[in-house]
Amino acid sequence: MTEQEAQDWLRKTFDVPRETWEKLENFLALLAEEMQHQNLISKSTADHVWDRHIVDSAQLLLHAPKGEGEKIWMDLGTGAGFPGIVIAILGDYKVQMVESRGRRVNFLESVVQQLELTEKALVFGDRLENVESHPVNVISARAFAPLQKLLSLSHRFSTENTVWLLPKGKNAVRELKGLSPKRQKMFHVEQSLTDPEAGILVGLG
Repeated sequence: MTEQEAQDWLRKTFDVPRETWEKLENFLALLAEEMQHQNLISKSTADHVWDRHIVDSAQLLLHAPKGEGEKIWMDLGTGAGFPGIVIAILGDYKVQMVESRGRRVNFLESVVQQLELTEKALVFGDRLENVESHPVNVISARAFAPLQKLLSLSHRFSTENTVWLLPKGKNAVRELKGLSPKRQKMFHVEQSLTDPEAGILVGLG
């Protein structure tokens, strides 16, 4: 997917209004500026940011539950803001971003303020183990921990209706096979739109 194809897909799939599109562009401008001070994304993906990061994050919304009322999306190890900031811009969720690294916490908090996302996004600047338990509708993690550890650390935030959206790249099937049979049944694998060899683990419960 080229950068133009990525932008075209976003516009078509989410019918993105101008104000929302400007937030995406402003986010990328803030990211580029911050990259001069800390390594937020791989330099090899910096020229493919719409494809490798924006669309790669936004596609998770296609597998997320719809419905009325306030819905909470918890993103683990948000780092540079993927997928958390993208979900907050494009989705209808209240996004809780868990990030323990101080400089990245400062960056995320600055982005939330500058993009006027304070009603839709909250940063937990701490380790997940120190976040108080509460139920959420969606749990995502792009590069947080191996699957078994991820589930063990975050299961206390899930209910029988919680949807798990876990991009696992080329290791998706291998990591899934490493779970107990009961936990394996929670998940199925969806192919990533941005990489034909990458998978997204989609789970319920």
